[in-house]
Amino acid sequence: MRVTTEFWVSALLRRVFGAGGFAAVVKRGATEAGAVFVLSRGRLGDVSLFGPGPQTSYDSDKPDDRFFTLLGAGDDAAALDARLEREKKFDPDIWVVEIEAATVSVEELLSVKTP
Repeated sequence: MRVTTEFWVSALLRRVFGAGGFAAVVKRGATEAGAVFVLSRGRLGDVSLFGPGPQTSYDSDKPDDRFFTLLGAGDDAAALDARLEREKKFDPDIWVVEIEAATVSVEELLSVKTP
């Protein structure tokens, strides 16, 4: 059984804080099944945007996992913010979580798949 998005986001926040990082919900979406986008900001100005992975990323060994894919990275935060704004217009029920992971990599916090 898959957990609600609200519960999953709460667990992500706890993992980030537990690793000494910082996290905040920038936009709260649908409680039950909203798509989650994660904006990761590094301490040196680098930014990465992760979004829901395609359905082809489904792993039968981990049926309850949420998979993510890297949608963009670099030091142009404005471009990634614009991408998020387009996503919000397309689906107003999305969640946006911003993290600064500190000592752990984003890949340790999220199940990242490459398409």
